[in-house]
Amino acid sequence: MARAQVTDLVVVLPGILGSRLADAEGRALWDLSGPALLRGLRGFGGSAGALRLPKDTGDGDPGDGVVPVGLMPDLHALPGIWHPVDGYTDLLRWLERHFTLSVSDNLLTFPYDWRLSCRHGAERLKGRIDLELERWRASAPERRGARVVFLCHGMGGLVARHYAERLGGHEVTRRVITLGTPHQGSLRALADLVDGGGRRDPELGAFARSLPSLHQLAPDYACVEGPEGLAHVRDLPALPGVDEALLADAARFHADLRGTPSRAGLYAIPGTGQPTAVTARWAGDRLTLVSEGDGDGTVPLPGGAGPAAGPVAGEWAAYEQHGSLQNNKAVREALLGLLGEEPVLPAGAVLTLPPDAGRLADPAARIGVRVPAVLPAGVPYEVAVTAPDGARPPVAELRPADGGRPVGRRLRSLGDGRHGAVFPPPEPGAYRLSVGPVTALSLIRRSAL
Repeated sequence: MARAQVTDLVVVLPGILGSRLADAEGRALWDLSGPALLRGLRGFGGSAGALRLPKDTGDGDPGDGVVPVGLMPDLHALPGIWHPVDGYTDLLRWLERHFTLSVSDNLLTFPYDWRLSCRHGAERLKGRIDLELERWRASAPERRGARVVFLCHGMGGLVARHYAERLGGHEVTRRVITLGTPHQGSLRALADLVDGGGRRDPELGAFARSLPSLHQLAPDYACVEGPEGLAHVRDLPALPGVDEALLADAARFHADLRGTPSRAGLYAIPGTGQPTAVTARWAGDRLTLVSEGDGDGTVPLPGGAGPAAGPVAGEWAAYEQHGSLQNNKAVREALLGLLGEEPVLPAGAVLTLPPDAGRLADPAARIGVRVPAVLPAGVPYEVAVTAPDGARPPVAELRPADGGRPVGRRLRSLGDGRHGAVFPPPEPGAYRLSVGPVTALSLIRRSAL
């Protein structure tokens, strides 16, 4: 198949945890993915102090010599900071196969220090784009009018939006494509700050509380029950695990994005169909989930909670978990029409997301999955699935990330579109779970430790 012509510069930005970090001598500080993930996580809490940020870091560089050195290639996670995410190697290879793109030429990766403020990442992105776009435009006469297309996963979309909308990047940006970006924040980030690593591992908790980035992922909408109804986190009395100054600054970060007219084409592709925390209650020294809504299991669907991202050129959703959106087949079919100079929107692309509109999968692939992100050793692995009535019974496959032999299960119908299966306790390690009917456009992949 002939590759589609792309004359622009395409830049891939990962989400939080998605960039490998090293010290000034090149020694790995964060590079835990794939088969090495479990082994490395066991000792990470003891080394988290080396990555902890000083109190007054703000939007600056802490001067600790930490540098981003590349994108995470494979499955990665840091329980207490963020849920498991697939890597980016397969996405890059797919882009090279289907477009006239090359990672050594006009397909750039932008690793960034995910500990730091999104404003800091955007400033670094500006410097990189200024150099690379000039190089690309000068490489051939037909490229003199080239612009930049950003393809962003998760928090990477906030970095690219700040560059495009607050640092003048709109002048050279053709469009910003976001996959699962928490434009409104995510209750998962707040839960990780309050009830995450700090309670299981004090070192990991202190590390998490020092991160401007994690606070910028906290919900920017009224989501916590209070005496007078739902309240913004920033308006509540101090919550343990949350830095009030960082949280207030995060609110200003989101307000700046909302208050700036969108001058770069924003195309948002969130995940849908997965039970996602939307509101919570703070009581008895615990943050307790009160309600669930639609989303990708980590980030709520835009419009389902709080304000949407703002004016968008196109917005639709794929039935997928947050950590695998970049590798979802239906999402990639949408990208086939979004990376050219004139976007060709997939059927059903809409500006809002009413029920059952704007989805990127046929009814047979509309599957929701609920599984534990982290499973204690010796505990059976329970899978709960929702699927459309009348769809072919779903099947599940649990595959070790190290390439070991997978285990399959046909899910048992529980009625009303609900299905379930139980796997025997897996051996300690990292796994991928695939769920779907045989004819599904894409499979839901979920990672567990």
